[in-house]
Amino acid sequence: MAQVRTASVTWTGDLQTGSGMLNYVSSGVLARLPVTWASRTQEHNGKTSPEELLAAAHSSCFSMAFSARLAKNGTPATKLDVTAEVQFEQVDGAWKVTRSTLKVRGIVPGIDQATFATIAEDARDNCPISKALTGNVELAVETTLLDAAAAAAAEPRGWQEGAS
Repeated sequence: MAQVRTASVTWTGDLQTGSGMLNYVSSGVLARLPVTWASRTQEHNGKTSPEELLAAAHSSCFSMAFSARLAKNGTPATKLDVTAEVQFEQVDGAWKVTRSTLKVRGIVPGIDQATFATIAEDARDNCPISKALTGNVELAVETTLLDAAAAAAAEPRGWQEGAS
């Protein structure tokens, strides 16, 4: 049976000076998130954007697909940290989502970097959100396989955004 998810937004005003409010999502975990055109094309200033929500969807979908593929390979992940960077830019005078780069760091016992990267590429190409974007958005994946001991020594900074 198909699952249907919903989200509701109310927009007031024109594109440039108006504003919107993501009122709710069907799960109830997100509500009352402000959105403006400026939050899409300039600094976010505490407001979300469709591109930020797309990044959340892509990173979470990829993490599930990658985790499943690693387990099927006989090398289940101990921990994966996935960040999606979605680019929104002008192309030929129109705004467009041009690229989604998935950055994954993981602790996966019994696997080498090359296999980790190959499985990540398969997950990038085949997770449902990637499939929805294929043909419209460039997809990329960057992988870093971490040694468990090195990752533990780097905690808590080792898993924070921007840490290597």
